[in-house]
Amino acid sequence: MKKLIYYLVFFFISSPVFTQTIPETIDELLKVYSKQYAFNGSVLVAQKGNIILQKGYGYKNWSSHSLNDEKTIFQVGSITKQFTAVAILQLQQKKLLSVQDNIDKYVPGFPNGDKITIEHLLTHTSGIPNYTNDNEFMKTGALKAITPEKLIELFKNKPLEFAPGEKYNYSNSGYVLLGYIIEKITGKSYFSFIRENILQPLHMDHSGFDFKSLKNTDKATGYFKLTAKTNQPATIIDSSASYAAGALYTTVGDLFKWDRGLYTGQIIDTASLSQAFVPHKSNYGYGWIIDSSYNKKILMHDGGIFGFESFVARIPEDETCIILLDNHQCNQLPKIAEEINAIIDNQPYEFPLLRKEIDVAPSILKQYVGEYQLAPNINLSIYLEDGQLVAQVTGQGKVELYAERDNFFFTKIVKAQLEFFKDADGKVTRVTLSQDGQQVQGKKIK
Repeated sequence: MKKLIYYLVFFFISSPVFTQTIPETIDELLKVYSKQYAFNGSVLVAQKGNIILQKGYGYKNWSSHSLNDEKTIFQVGSITKQFTAVAILQLQQKKLLSVQDNIDKYVPGFPNGDKITIEHLLTHTSGIPNYTNDNEFMKTGALKAITPEKLIELFKNKPLEFAPGEKYNYSNSGYVLLGYIIEKITGKSYFSFIRENILQPLHMDHSGFDFKSLKNTDKATGYFKLTAKTNQPATIIDSSASYAAGALYTTVGDLFKWDRGLYTGQIIDTASLSQAFVPHKSNYGYGWIIDSSYNKKILMHDGGIFGFESFVARIPEDETCIILLDNHQCNQLPKIAEEINAIIDNQPYEFPLLRKEIDVAPSILKQYVGEYQLAPNINLSIYLEDGQLVAQVTGQGKVELYAERDNFFFTKIVKAQLEFFKDADGKVTRVTLSQDGQQVQGKKIK
């Protein structure tokens, strides 16, 4: 699980409720996250095939004030990779390919195709650059229909980032190639193959790929930003642009059918599936991250696509399944899943701290924008984005800041506080970052 920014770690206060059932406790936890707009979506939690909680929180559509529920349909981004990986294993099971095959067998003329295997693509160890790092394409090209061949052209002739098998680097490009290989072997479109060989056999009747054209009252609106004060609907990436790396839309209920189907051998036999759960570099298998939780093996993956985030965790030992789907960009789902798992496993759990924020004039917020040096080679950057103060430490993601006083800010969920100081002339010169009783001073350098 990644920390949000360098010095900031999650802080929680112990739940004051001791008599609630497990479903009630999880529900209460999610209500707190929802109040902070740290979770806005649907959840399904199950164990040994029995659903513990299945419910929606927050808005399916802010404008109409329609609410999320267990039927809400979300885009799930990279959760799609699990389906692509199983499709590849289905073809291997039928002896139509081997994961040890070099990809030039199926994609003739692909540079270094004689050195890159299907397994390299599955495990993000191919060295092929990630096409979604192309900001220009993501702003414009990804919103329009594109063929697999044109998608491959985006990265085909770029130099490898490392020798195949040498390192791990997450690359959606590899899964685009896997989708293309599926098409070449089967003579069907990737979308048709997944539908016929996974979605339909598992009766995942609320799942598909062309989210842009989906006409369904259960369809969620995705948001780049969603708070009590503002909302920013997200543009929709065309399914052909996210393709085998991230085009799936679905519901929590359908993903639970997926979870159960992986235990039954209905779509793939146990021996074939076991390959997906073998950790390679960075503990990545075939479409799954393999880790441990309370001394039990855990299989998980998150997903993100414009306006949506998702997270699925499976613990085979006790058949725990945690599914979180969100229709706004929040970065909190892995942590929420950790807390849910702790509750289920009778481990210590804590509720996030609620703090009250105030409004601060934009003219005051602008004074804090700049860079502050926290340590050698580690800077804290402060931005003002759409009227919201945002912090980012070198090499880490952005975190929104909320004012408790004009010069004193906190981060929701995370126990971290920033206090800005001015000199005698009223110019902002430094910041103090406080965390768990410790303080770090940062001098403004820009």
